[in-house]
Amino acid sequence: MTAATAVQAAYLVAALLFILSLAGLSKHESAKGGVTFGIAGMVIALAATIGYAINGPAEWPDGLAASGIALLFVAMAIGAVLGVVKAVRVEMTGMPELIAMLHSFVGAAAVLVGWDGYYEVEAKGGHPAEFAGGLLRIHHAEVFIGVFIGAVTFTGSIVAYLKLAAKIDSKPLMLPGKNLINLGALAAFVALTVFFVIHPNLALLVAVTAVALALGWHLVASIGGGDMPVVVSMLNSYSGWAAAASGFLLNNNLLIVTGALVGSSGAYLSYIMCTAMNRSFISVIAGGFGIEASGGDDTDYGEHREITAEDAAELLKEATSVVITPGYGMAVAQAQYPVAELTRKLRERGVQVRFGIHPVAGRLPGHMNVLLAEAKVPYDIVLEMDEINDDLADTSVVLVIGANDTVNPAAAEDPSSPIAGMPVLRVWEARAVIVFKRSMAVGYAGVQNPLFFRDNTQMLFGDAKDRVEDIIRAL
Repeated sequence: MTAATAVQAAYLVAALLFILSLAGLSKHESAKGGVTFGIAGMVIALAATIGYAINGPAEWPDGLAASGIALLFVAMAIGAVLGVVKAVRVEMTGMPELIAMLHSFVGAAAVLVGWDGYYEVEAKGGHPAEFAGGLLRIHHAEVFIGVFIGAVTFTGSIVAYLKLAAKIDSKPLMLPGKNLINLGALAAFVALTVFFVIHPNLALLVAVTAVALALGWHLVASIGGGDMPVVVSMLNSYSGWAAAASGFLLNNNLLIVTGALVGSSGAYLSYIMCTAMNRSFISVIAGGFGIEASGGDDTDYGEHREITAEDAAELLKEATSVVITPGYGMAVAQAQYPVAELTRKLRERGVQVRFGIHPVAGRLPGHMNVLLAEAKVPYDIVLEMDEINDDLADTSVVLVIGANDTVNPAAAEDPSSPIAGMPVLRVWEARAVIVFKRSMAVGYAGVQNPLFFRDNTQMLFGDAKDRVEDIIRAL
């Protein structure tokens, strides 16, 4: 068996393990096994690549082979150090922005691979023998499309990171004629691709890179904070297609398969989330296409009411059923452990306790589920929005811990609201609602929440972890 054949066989095994990894990650019970499959696949892929670099291409001059192997290990060392440092330091609250930043690395890699693909052809005189007939034009199209997808992913992911990390405003950027800007950029890309395939030159490659970088920035900047979980998922899809494009350029089957897996699964997840949020899939991925800016909410909702932790404990003692709806605020306060302890104590008292999880609670798909699993909350009491919504009207007390936009009645009752039509947890139908919040500030989507002013709602201000611990002591 030749070295090239062995590598392809190893890549096939790695691809199968990646597929098993995706299948395992679809359920709580098999998620750990899914991660193990993914790690094993990546180890095999890296080992095969390293082995091929050491024993593979006989046509490489000795000096080039040695320098290539050295660069490979240097790149792996840098990546490993960055990965370990980030993995150790990052908290669960920082996972969404970390993932967005990792997507930008994939985009940048695709751009570099595309530029390298162009220079490799130019270094061979512009018409190398392996690209006979129409293959050369196909190669030029691959270069151009790969660079475009990678550059859009790169800047789009950086903007997503900045929004998720609250380093820039989460409100959508509303430039005059923003829809025409997006359409114009896409039209420019198509025209430039045609010209490049016919007459490839450096100026066109620079132009498409600039257009794609600007488009990626504008697409994500035009999307509001309420839709950012979908954006993270969609950028995951973009990064997959960028990797697949790199695979075509490098003639690497594993990159093609893996990129297609990531790209298609990310796109499907984004579609599912858009359906759950009653959002147009095309609108979100096209940078809020067709959505106009809405004015601020100047409605006077009256005065809110406050409650103490001791009074909240009294309400919970008298309750027969409790539903907890967590959000990003629970993650920020790291309140999942006292929430799990409160759940245990209430269940010991005979209170029915369940969790209601909105599809986009937090800032990443599955964010709340992971936090609750980490705190050992039983899987069978953690329910999705559609499973719990009809029971909220018969619930004694709902605890809204760090959630805001996902429990906003304006989505169901105010057609002029920026989140109008978005399915939400109907917590206001419960007999009593206690909202854990640091202040009366609006949520991540920048929309006021009328829930806070309802007659059956009381606000419990302060750090969510501290307030839950106060309630536990009172119980």
